[in-house]
Order: sequence, then C-alpha cells, then structure tokens
Amino acid sequence: MVQAAAPRSMHLSLPNVLTYVRILAVPALVACLFFLKGDTARWSAFALFVFAGITDWLDGYLARIWEQQSTLGRMLDPIADKLLVGAVLMMLVHDGTIGGWSIWAAVIILCREILVSGLREFLAELNVKIHVTQLAKWKTTMQMIALGVLLAGPAAEKIVPGIMTGGIVILWIAALLTLWTGYDYLKAGVVHAMER
Repeated sequence: MVQAAAPRSMHLSLPNVLTYVRILAVPALVACLFFLKGDTARWSAFALFVFAGITDWLDGYLARIWEQQSTLGRMLDPIADKLLVGAVLMMLVHDGTIGGWSIWAAVIILCREILVSGLREFLAELNVKIHVTQLAKWKTTMQMIALGVLLAGPAAEKIVPGIMTGGIVILWIAALLTLWTGYDYLKAGVVHAMER
C-alpha cells in the first residue's frame, strides 16, 4: 500500500504542479493577446510569459535538489515548453509582430520543435537518450529572450525605441541555432536508425 501511494503523491509534487501551472499559462497568455487590447494585452502576456519561464527553471531546479524527478515530469516538461513556444509564435504572427521574412524564423523554430519531439519519441523506442548540448541551451535562451521582447512589442517600444528590431534579430539568431541543433538531433536519429 505504501509503495502504491508514493507514485501518486509524486504527481502532485511541487515541481510537477509548477509544470501543470506552466501548461495552464499557455491558454491564459493566448487569451490576453486575443481578448485584451493595446499595452494592457502586451504587458499581461509578457508577465505570463516571464512567469512561465520562471516556473520552467524552478521546477527543474526543485526536482533535482529535492530528488523528485518523475517520469510524468520528464514527459510533461518538454511538452509544456513546446506548447508555450508554439502558441506565442502563432499569436505573434497572427497580430503582425512577426511578419515578412521573419515568419520564416518562426517556421524554422516551430518545425524544429516538432522534428525533435518526433526524433526523441523514435529514439526512446530504441532506448537511446540524446543529452541536451550547451548549444541547445543557448538556443533556448535566445529563443525565450526574443519571444519575451516581441510579446512586450509595441508597449516596450514606447519605453526603449528599437527594441522590437532587437527582438527580431535575436529571433533570427535563435532560428539559426535551431537549424544547427536540429541537424544534430536528425543526424543522431538517422545514425541509430541505420544501425537497426
């Protein structure tokens, strides 16, 4: 009985609850941009995005130091990240913050997220783990900074002129790093597939 109760309690550990909250922040963020207008929409969405980013860091940190890492957490954490990034990219394209040639940067990032998810699932069936590289961590950092800046968008532009241009530049840097790291995942996947 005690052994059966432990896994259930792990589902409600603080790190997992923070992941659930991050997932719930995604529709809330979309609602801010969809239903609210002007600077209120931008700053509300930005605040939710920053909050989600903090929960992302905090859930991993707490899971490690409290030794509360779980299978559920390992599954949901990357899903939460991809939901957040995908939803924000779509909303920024929808409202024209990301437009013109920069839509390609958004497409590259979104396609890479889908590609990596598929490759991880495939490699997991082969019992192969691919560790996150330092370059992939830099990609994620640049991506989150770009999306945060672009979410604040026109509201932030009133305070710091030119910040939206900076956000677009960082988005392109993230897209280029995305191509590089995505190729590494694809190469690993092909190598393991050819060995079978």
